[in-house]
Amino acid sequence: MTGDWSMPAWAAVGALALVALLGVAVVLLAVGLGRVRAQARRAQDAVEALAVRLDDERTRRLAQEKADAAASARAADPFLITDLGTQREEPAPDAPVVDAPLFADLVLREAAVQAGSLAAGLRRALAPETRYRIRAEVRREVRRARKQRKVETRLARRAWAARERAAGGDAAGSAA
Repeated sequence: MTGDWSMPAWAAVGALALVALLGVAVVLLAVGLGRVRAQARRAQDAVEALAVRLDDERTRRLAQEKADAAASARAADPFLITDLGTQREEPAPDAPVVDAPLFADLVLREAAVQAGSLAAGLRRALAPETRYRIRAEVRREVRRARKQRKVETRLARRAWAARERAAGGDAAGSAA
């Protein structure tokens, strides 16, 4: 072997120096990234602590406002449940009196409106289109239920056959 290299020595040394510089750059970037992450973590913790403090302060203020409102309400009106013992300024107006014929007319009109709406509802419910739609829907549901029963029966038969095979295989294996 000869001492001649296929590339000049300065090129090999330069390549090694470049690799070393790249390694140093990667290490510096990793350290910098770690510092940035630590700063971000500290900032996140500070924000969370501040949010907790703000929430506690808001809760305390709301409780204080409720207590103040309750105290002022108690001071203004101590335990008033009813105004039975006090005099009213103006008496309640008497209820209007409706004459008998007008009352009968109102009641009969209401009954007539209810009977008319019942008749319209029955007419609509018993219309041929509605009956056909209901019949078609029932037919569809019966077909769906029949298919579902067939599927369930098939699955039950398969499960039963598998249990029988397993029981038959165990009995044959223990007899042999």
